[in-house]
Amino acid sequence: MDQIKGSPDYNWFRSAVPLKRIIVDDDDSKVWSLYDAGPKSVRCPIIFLPPVSGTAEVFFKQLLTLTGSGYRVISLQYPVYWDLMEFCDGFRKLLDHLHLDKVHLFGASLGGFLAQKFAECTHKSPRVHSLILCNSFSDTSIFNQAWTANSFWLMPAFLLKKIVLGNFSKGPVDLKMADAIDFMVDRLESLNQSELASRLTLNCQNSYVEPHKIKEVAVTIIDVFDQSALSLEAKEEMYKLYPNARRAHLKTGGNFPYLCRSAEVNLYVQIHLRQFHGTRYAAICPTMMNSEELKVNDVIV
Repeated sequence: MDQIKGSPDYNWFRSAVPLKRIIVDDDDSKVWSLYDAGPKSVRCPIIFLPPVSGTAEVFFKQLLTLTGSGYRVISLQYPVYWDLMEFCDGFRKLLDHLHLDKVHLFGASLGGFLAQKFAECTHKSPRVHSLILCNSFSDTSIFNQAWTANSFWLMPAFLLKKIVLGNFSKGPVDLKMADAIDFMVDRLESLNQSELASRLTLNCQNSYVEPHKIKEVAVTIIDVFDQSALSLEAKEEMYKLYPNARRAHLKTGGNFPYLCRSAEVNLYVQIHLRQFHGTRYAAICPTMMNSEELKVNDVIV
């Protein structure tokens, strides 16, 4: 039984927040799916980008908590893109369609890598005001899969799913982490062959982040101390790349802390976004600012 899928919070989220489908490319098969909740008067929202196995639903706990505090939150699922520049161009068009000049990005694993590449790609005309990188990486060479990146499109869906599942936690985990894994397996099953193959291609084709192009972007790095798909070396490389980044460490949480340690992740997101309160890049409705700050201060105290 999938505890998360059957939970009241998830069912309320699915019934209360509509899933939007938007096409911004000439190719009608490239459909962005997203949940957009919170005050539309906010012009610099926080946008959540999922990992390889994720869909727009995986950040429902962040959406419910943050919108309840007055933030505008967008959680999205990308179309099939086989190339990083193609993704960046499509994402830029999506922001144009939504009339969003600049945004804050939260990216998990592949989502974090794509967020960094988008910030890098648009550095001459910045579209990213800040980054929150959760269990993410800056160089695809850590996966040692460059030689297979060009053949994922040939592989059947069951084999692609097996590759992704190979990175899920295998040892004993607590109940909340087990529920998170079950939910992500369910989300993985909902993806078709081309969606999975294209994401794995983006995840593994030779590429790395050029930090000098995004040195003006505020960064928070969220990672876990227990088992995850990322090696210690990959985490250390992120710290070197962003020496001035805020660091948020979770004792446990595995690959999906936004599901199984959502209260802590939500708090770190709010602390990150508070530095922009009172500016044109605030992700929160101004009338909700004081009450939100009081809630965060209560938790910290």
